[in-house]
Amino acid sequence: MFIETEGTPNPATLKFLPGRDVMGAGTADFAGIEAAARSPLATAVFALPGVTRVFLGGDFITVTKSGDTDWQALKPRVLGVIMEHFVAGRPVIEGDEADTDEDVLPEDAEVVAQIKELLDTRVRPAVAGDGGDIVFRGFRDGIVRLHMQGACSGCPSSSATLKHGIENMLRHYVPEVRSVEQVLY
Repeated sequence: MFIETEGTPNPATLKFLPGRDVMGAGTADFAGIEAAARSPLATAVFALPGVTRVFLGGDFITVTKSGDTDWQALKPRVLGVIMEHFVAGRPVIEGDEADTDEDVLPEDAEVVAQIKELLDTRVRPAVAGDGGDIVFRGFRDGIVRLHMQGACSGCPSSSATLKHGIENMLRHYVPEVRSVEQVLY
């Protein structure tokens, strides 16, 4: 098994590509070992010293390290854990968790559908290329609430991406959108 690695815009995060589906459809973001209890893969990666976040994408895994941890020492250990997990045939996720925490009024359903379509077709592929994901959390009074995950969570450029990239694009295509806010849950 050959696992490729790529840097991300977040210097504390590396993207690991095992050459096979990880989550297939959907994503999972774990900000700590307690949150990763339903994922044997994320739990195994968190067992390594210096790992602070694990994000599982369609065909990749992003790992974020603490500031005092060196990638030169951590990267081979992460590669070993990922390889061992897939070779053993263990599940990536156990059970099912519905993540539908959206704040939306029923009368905004059409606008929300437009927003989600733009996020899915124009934003999500670019964000996934950088090792992350973006999750719609709500729309009220012209304000779109989004949550950045994976390499995008804590990335120095994520605020600029939200404000200058995503907000401008959404305002252009959906006149009801006034601004975009990042939510941290």
